[in-house]
Amino acid sequence: MTLLAGPDQGRTAEPLAELLDRWTGPALSLARRVVADDRIAEDVVQEAFLAYWRNPGAFASARGSFGAWFLSLVHHKAVDAVRHEASLRRRTDADAEDRARTDEHGAPDVAELVTDRMGDARVRRALEELPEAQREALVLAYWGGYTQREIAARTGAPLGTVKTRMFAGMRRLQQVLDGGGLTAVV
Repeated sequence: MTLLAGPDQGRTAEPLAELLDRWTGPALSLARRVVADDRIAEDVVQEAFLAYWRNPGAFASARGSFGAWFLSLVHHKAVDAVRHEASLRRRTDADAEDRARTDEHGAPDVAELVTDRMGDARVRRALEELPEAQREALVLAYWGGYTQREIAARTGAPLGTVKTRMFAGMRRLQQVLDGGGLTAVV
């Protein structure tokens, strides 16, 4: 059966309400196990249903059952939500650390700031030596908090290309930061 089939497909459609009744429970259970937060799990399931509602053609019955496909979609969205929350937490923690580095008069601890800035300058110089596409992917991922899929959508590059750019960029960064330079990397 094709779910939410259009008239051109010539098959019966299962109404969205029946899909919601049938798959909300299992989807919420899976999302809760992945994200460990009820509110986020509910958002994940809602996003999965919306994704299917917007593009019912994404499900192909020849490739498996709707349930397996839908729960896989929920799982992917839950993992993305966990990554997003971790990114937000890292940024919040970094802001808290910056605030903690100030003395009672609100002045920053100069020694810690100088040490951090020296490390930052090394990383910035190493990033500047990378090709633009690799630098962009790494900056979006590690400083922007974007997933590889989000980077692909944002840059218009295929997901595989983004993964390759990030892997090659990380190898080059490691080599530069270890003092090897970029000449030996192909």
